[in-house]
Amino acid sequence: MIKILFVCHGNICRSPMAEFVMKDLVNKKGIADEFEIASAATSTEEIGNSVYPPAKRKLNEHGISCAGKTARQMTKEDYAHYDYIIAMDKFNLKNMTRFVGNDTDNKVSLLMDYTSRPGDVADPWYTGDFDTTWNDVYEGCLGILKKLNMI
Repeated sequence: MIKILFVCHGNICRSPMAEFVMKDLVNKKGIADEFEIASAATSTEEIGNSVYPPAKRKLNEHGISCAGKTARQMTKEDYAHYDYIIAMDKFNLKNMTRFVGNDTDNKVSLLMDYTSRPGDVADPWYTGDFDTTWNDVYEGCLGILKKLNMI
């Protein structure tokens, strides 16, 4: 089983979008049983809150439900549990060091590293542009599946 954890600051916009886009992709490909996919935050600010309504609407536009998802903070145990820990931007990557230490197992990366445009996933919290975030997340998730030779 391939275990993937997506991480952003609050776990209410980008990382849950990535979680549910990836779940949708593997489900449609009939390989969902080969994956465990989740998301978490580096901060405690949004713990227990559901997905941000505009992010939820963007997922719904594509027929993807995120019902029941609430924000949680990542833990040190996540590093041992997940095979891939994928941050949405360099700020999250830096904040993750308190949970993952030196990443001795090379599990940590940026989502956009799986695309032809390395960098940060656009943050809709500040821009309100959920279309660009959707495109970044979708492209990144497809890139992960390509790297894993699943498509």
